Formats: sequence, C-alpha cells, structure tokens
Amino acid sequence: MPFSEPVRLGRKRALPSCPNPLFLKWLTELRDDAKEKGLKIHHTYHKAITSLTKYPLPLQSATEAKILQNFGDGICKILDKKLQQYYKEHGPNAPIHSLPKRLQSAGEFDNNSLAPRPKKNDASVSDRTAAEKKGGVEGGGRKKKREYVPQKRSGGYAVLLTLYREAQIPGSKGFMFKMELQTEAQKLCDKSFTVPDLGSKYTAWSSVSTLIQKNLLIKTHNPARYALTEKGLALAERLESAETGGQSPVDGSSKVPAEENPKLVDLTCSDDDNEDNDEEARPETPEIPATASVHLTSADTGAGSADSVGLQTKSQQMSGARLPPGSYDIVLCVDFIETTGGCQHRKQELVKELQRNGVNFDVRKLNVGDFLWVAREKVAPVSGQLRAPAGRELVLDYIVERKRMDDLCGSIIDGRFREQKFRLKRCGLRKPIYLVEECGKAASHMSLPESTLQQAIVNTQVVDGFFVKRVQDVRESAAYLTIMTRYLSKLYQNQTLFCRSRELDGDVVEDDRSVPSCSLISFAEFNYGAIKNKCQTVKEVFARQLMQVSGLSGDKAAAILELYNTPHSLLLAYNRCSTEAEKEKLLASVRYGKLKRNLGPALSKTVYQLYCSQGPLL
Repeated sequence: MPFSEPVRLGRKRALPSCPNPLFLKWLTELRDDAKEKGLKIHHTYHKAITSLTKYPLPLQSATEAKILQNFGDGICKILDKKLQQYYKEHGPNAPIHSLPKRLQSAGEFDNNSLAPRPKKNDASVSDRTAAEKKGGVEGGGRKKKREYVPQKRSGGYAVLLTLYREAQIPGSKGFMFKMELQTEAQKLCDKSFTVPDLGSKYTAWSSVSTLIQKNLLIKTHNPARYALTEKGLALAERLESAETGGQSPVDGSSKVPAEENPKLVDLTCSDDDNEDNDEEARPETPEIPATASVHLTSADTGAGSADSVGLQTKSQQMSGARLPPGSYDIVLCVDFIETTGGCQHRKQELVKELQRNGVNFDVRKLNVGDFLWVAREKVAPVSGQLRAPAGRELVLDYIVERKRMDDLCGSIIDGRFREQKFRLKRCGLRKPIYLVEECGKAASHMSLPESTLQQAIVNTQVVDGFFVKRVQDVRESAAYLTIMTRYLSKLYQNQTLFCRSRELDGDVVEDDRSVPSCSLISFAEFNYGAIKNKCQTVKEVFARQLMQVSGLSGDKAAAILELYNTPHSLLLAYNRCSTEAEKEKLLASVRYGKLKRNLGPALSKTVYQLYCSQGPLL
C-alpha cells in the first residue's frame, strides 16, 4: 500500500471581500428577480456577478465596469441609474465601496458568495416562524411563487384576451394564426407587436414565449396556430371579467402600473410582464399598429369559407390599414451580403455609387433576393425621443437577384441556380428581375462554356418569365437600381396602398401586369415567409424531392403537386393503376407552365421508378 500524505488540518483562508459590494448587491437582486420570473437573462446577470467578484479594484461608476467581461451597455446603464438613486438617498459623498450599516446589520448580503440569495439562508429563526404562521413560506424555507398574471395592456394580456374572445364566437375555429392574432391583439396593447421601442429589441410579441412556458398558450402546426390551454382559458376568463367589471378605463390603464413601480427600469428584459412599468401616457399619433393590418370580422375567421379572400379584402379596405398618397417613401432595401464579404472594394463601390446618386436605401438581411423596394410610412418624431418611431413597411412587387458571370457559373454547378429561381417565384412578388453583370469577356474563362451561361440567361427570361437586365459592371448596376427607384417612386406617388396578409389571403393574381399592385404584404411577413431553412411542410419537401430529378423544373413540380400534394397521395394513385405501363404513364399527361405542355412519358417513367423501384435506378 503506497504511503499517503497526512491530511493537513486547519482553518481555511477567508476569501477577500468584493471591493464593490453595492454593485454586487444590485446585480444579485436583478438576477434573483429575473430568475423568479423565468427570464433567461438571469444567466447574463450571473456571469456579470462572477466577473465582478474576480475584479480586485474598486469602481467609481458602472461605466468603468465596461472593461469587465459580460458587462454591456444595458447592465451598466441600469447600475448607473441605481447609483444615482443611491446618491440621492444617502448624499453625494456616501461611500460606495462598503454597504450602509442598515444593510450590513440585516445580514442580507455576503460579499464572498458568487451566487448570493437574499432572505433565504440568512433569515433568523423568528422571522421564518412568523412567515410560516402567515402561510407565506413552504417547506424548505422557500417563498411560495405567485400566480403569473400579465400586466394590463401588455402583450401577454392582449394575446390572452384576444384568444379568449375568439373562442367565445359561435363556430370559431378555436385557434388563430400569428398575423391574425397580432392584428386583433394590437387593439388591447399599448406596445407594438412588430416594432420594438428605442433601446430595446423586444416587442409585445415577445411575451408569447412566456405564455407558452407558463402553460397558458399552446403553439402547433406550420404555419403556427395559437390556442389557449385550460389553464390559460381560466386566466383569460378572469381577465375578461376584470376588464368588463368597470375597474379602470382602457385608455388610461397604462398609467396605473407606472405609478405603482416608478423605479423599475430593465432595458435588457425579454418578458412583457413589466415592460410598460416605466412608460408615460403615449400620444395617439406616434403609436405604430401591427404591420399586417388586415381587420378580420367573425365571418372572415370561419375555416374553409369559399369567399374568405373577398371578405378579407373588403374588410381590409374598410379598416385603417392603408397608406394614402404622400404618407410613405419608396426605399431601396439592399441585402447585407451585397455590402460585406467577398471583394470588399467591389461591394463598397456599389454602396458609394448609390450614395452618390442620392438613392434612399437601407441595408438589411433579405432571406431571398439581393434588392427590393418597400413603401415606408412617414412617421412624425415624438417629443422627447431621439429618433422617430419606425413606420410600417409594405413590399412592392419588384425583387432583384444580382448575378456576376462567375457567380452564375458557380450557382449552376452546385445547383443553387434552379433553387434560387424557384424561391423567387414562390416569394409572393410578381415581378422578379435578374440583374446580370457580364464583366466584359470574363465569361470566356469560366468552368462552363460561354454558350451554356448565355443559354441559362435566356431560359431565365423565356421559360421562367423573369425580366433579365444585362449590365457590364457594378457602376451600371447602381445606375439601374437608381433609375428603378425613381421610376417606382413616380409610379406609386398617387397610389393608396393596402396591407394584406399572404398567410390568410394567399397570393393575389392580377391579369394586368402593367398596373401597379396596391395590395401588398408587410416586409416582416415577406421576409419570414422567405426563410430558407425554416420548418417545411410535407408538400414543400415533396417539391424539393421532385426538383432533384434531372429535367424536372419548378413549373413541372408545381403541376404535379396540384394533383398529388404528398408522396402518399402519389403512391396511392400508383396502386390504383392495374398495369406497369399505366403506372409509368400516370404523369405523362400532366400539363405545366403557361403553354400547358404535357410532362411527357420520359419524366413520368423516371418519377415512377424513383418512388416505386425497390432497388437502385438503372
């Protein structure tokens, strides 16, 4: 048996106390408060506490703490506000590197603990006994959690009431889609469901995650459907009875919480329970309603109604969801990929040319296409705010995909070319444009022959129906975008624009392509619907499978999906065929495209072999 060293006995050396106990105390309170409400931001506060306890020097202000890890602008701003309040209460010369005597004597705080929890382990026995007699403490000395009730006029409050009132309508479908729910709930909420306030990235819709976590709301299907659980229905019924009980008027209810909690300011909070606590009464004009502003009546919400599109269009025009002439600007949206990565000099040249031409443009993330135009609502600045509130944005029917010859060659080789065209067709905008930069004689030095590239461009124009614009370099591309921006500004200057929901109304098909469409979808809905790797339906996956077959384009796949929208329905059709030859020719007579040509026996046989052959294809 090897010799073991004797165990050294003795007193452990006490850890040095934190030289910034006030900051540590405030961060601990913020962390515990966030954890009690179930907010994920309590992890951020805990990391900041860890960094602060390791820092050996005293800090004079929270701004100095920015040098520490996990201290951002939001946390420093909160600590600075608390420090100013501390100076007001204790005087401008009050010490900040030691706790006041009343806090030290209360035993609430331990500087050596990285995860202090006030009033949990340090409470006296007499205090615990008194609390137990009142019924406020459970076994183990833990406080009994209060029932979650959303604040009046908050996002969670509006969502619960809207779903409850929808459920009370006779013959209702029992759920609501996202855009439909946002539109109806906006009337009951003081904050916007789509536009965050200045200094925050959260909207009223952020509270939906809290409702789901509290088992008050359930989210199913794709597109998402939202419905109340039994627990949520009971809470919403109580909120509805309180709302109709004549407690406080709806217009003035937002002022009450602010008076009750005047000191609660948490800009980093993601929950909407207390997001209106520090707000003053809002003016009527600057509030931005939801972007998808389709007003739905009880008749419109009936599932499976044959006249739903016409009813929703009428209700949309009667509601306030419109942008009259002169109330909006036409803005060019540039995908951020077009300004970053790759050849920085060439991409920055595009931005400089647009600036030199005086184009009103905005760089943002586009999930499909490289350029598009939006009609942005003009919003008057609000007194006391640095920037004016963001206006509603409706997407015009024009979208541009920019291709250099080398990029076109690479996209054909790796298969992105067909997929991008397919996504552009399905994005909901009627007039896709292919902007091709030929770059002189660069096409003669590509991996593919120049004739192949030219044929692909012609097919894009003739077969796919895209408008193809050929330019020589970046400068000509910027010139074309400038001309298009000015053309669209003139085209829409006397038009009244209406906002519709593509999720509820579907795509609008108009025969006269020369007349600008005034029924447009919001940018938020457009960009969300164009996400490349979002959760897909069986029909969408089936379409992608079919398009992997050589010679089977997007139009052909769409024609097959009109008859058989899932692989199961196609296999059932094959099983109903009596002979092998009949199965091979099942899809031969399917018509596709504008010319209504037949799919042909060759492709029909290939698809049959793909889904019905047991072994490898020959």
